[in-house]
Amino acid sequence: MKLKDGLILRQVAGENVVLAAGGDVELKGMITLNDSACVLWNRLEQGAEVSDLAAALLAEYDVDEATANAHAAAFVEKMKELDVLA
Repeated sequence: MKLKDGLILRQVAGENVVLAAGGDVELKGMITLNDSACVLWNRLEQGAEVSDLAAALLAEYDVDEATANAHAAAFVEKMKELDVLA
């Protein structure tokens, strides 16, 4: 799965912020991400699947596999709700 074109992740005033910068995305505001969500976002930019996202969380943080899978799936569902996945 991949993010739609035209989304950029930037750090603004110490916050991780996703903004629409053209492409086929229409955001009603901006999306803020915590550090673990940034890890997942960066993997989605590369076309990762949910299992890849969970593996990234396992590699980066001290979490068990069930927690990583749950958080990765929840993140993907939220991105679907926000309509940012291609």
